[in-house]
Amino acid sequence: MFDLLITGGRVVDPATGFDRRADVGFAAGRVAAIAAALPPDNARELVNADGKYVVPGLIDLHTHVYWGGTSLGVDADMLGPRSGTTTFIDAGSAGAGNFYGFRKHVIERSTVRILAYLNVSFAGIFAFSRNVMVGECGDLRLCDAREALAAAREHLDIVSGMKVRVGRSAGGASGIGPLDIAIEVADQLQLPVMAHLDHPPPSRGELLPRLRKGDILTHCFKPFPNAPIDGARRIHEEILTARQRGIVFDIGHGMGSLSFDSARTMLAHRFMPDVISSDVHALCVDGPAFDNLVTMSKFLCLGVPLPDVLRMVTSAPAAVLGRPELGTLREGGIGDAAVLELREGRFGYIDSVGEELAGTQRLFSDGIVMGGRWIAAGAAQ
Repeated sequence: MFDLLITGGRVVDPATGFDRRADVGFAAGRVAAIAAALPPDNARELVNADGKYVVPGLIDLHTHVYWGGTSLGVDADMLGPRSGTTTFIDAGSAGAGNFYGFRKHVIERSTVRILAYLNVSFAGIFAFSRNVMVGECGDLRLCDAREALAAAREHLDIVSGMKVRVGRSAGGASGIGPLDIAIEVADQLQLPVMAHLDHPPPSRGELLPRLRKGDILTHCFKPFPNAPIDGARRIHEEILTARQRGIVFDIGHGMGSLSFDSARTMLAHRFMPDVISSDVHALCVDGPAFDNLVTMSKFLCLGVPLPDVLRMVTSAPAAVLGRPELGTLREGGIGDAAVLELREGRFGYIDSVGEELAGTQRLFSDGIVMGGRWIAAGAAQ
C-alpha cells in the first residue's frame, strides 16, 4: 500500500539519469517504487502529474529563512510548495550568538528541511532592512573564531559550512579579515566556506585565491563592480583560475546580485554556474528574486537547457553539501519530490539592476512531497 502515488508524470532525476514517463509511489516517508504503471487502487492519496515533471525535491543553496528572528528572514514553509523546494540552506542569517534560537524556533518546527551555513559573525546578519543596513562583519570583534567553532561543532548535524560576507557594505573597513577567520574555522571543521563579495574593497583578486577546492563563491554572476567580466566582455582570469581549482560558482540572485548582462556574457563563453539559488530574503521575496523557481525560469529564458537547470538545483547542490541522499529520486531514497509544470507564453523578468527580459517559458509548482506527504502549492501549513 502506498501512502501517496504520483501518476502519469515525466520523472526526471539528474543524479541517476532517469528521464521517462513513470509513476512514483511513496510509503513510510520514502520512495517505495518507480515504474511505468503502478496500481492506483493501492494508494491512499493520488496526485495526477500528466503533462508535468516529477523531479527530486529542489534544493535552494542560498536563502535566508530565520523567519521572525532576523529582519531579513522569510517563511520557508510558505515558500517551499510554491517553489518546489524541499530543502532550504540558510546562508548565514545566524551566528554563534543566536544559532540555537534559529534551530529551536524555526528549523525544528519547519515542515521543509532547513540546513545552514553558520555566519562567522557572532551576531549573524542582524541589521538588514530598507532603512537600517549595518554589515555584521564591520567590527572584527564580532568575528571570533573560537565562538564560531564551538557553535558549529554543537550543531554539526545541520551546519553545512561557514558563511562570510565581505565588501564595503557587509564588512566596512574590515577588508579581507573576516574571510580569513571564516576559512580558519572551516578548516578545523573540514567544511566549506560560502563567500559573499559585494562592493570593493576587497576585490575578486584578493578573495578568490584564498578560497579552497569546494568553497563557494556566491553571487557569481553579479553586476559591476566585482562582476565576473571586464569591460571588453571577457571573463576575468582569476575567475577562470578559480574554476580550475574547484571553486563552486553559485548564483545567489537576491536583491542586487544577478545581472542578465553578466549572465549572458558568461553563458556565451560557456561558463555555466554550478548551482542556481535564489538568495531569497525579505527585501527580494516580492521581486526581483521571488524564489528559486523564478530564478530557474530566468536561466531557462537565457538559454540554459532544462536538464542543466534541474541538475543545478538537485544533484549539484546535494554534492556541494556532501549529502548525496538529497536531490535524487530513487527507490528506497528519501521521500522528497516536486511536481513542476513548464508553461509556454509571454513572461516578463527583471534582474537586480532593473534590466527587463521578455521570456517565453516559466516553471510553476503544483506542490511538493516532503517525507512522503503531499503538500499542494497554496496549501496552508
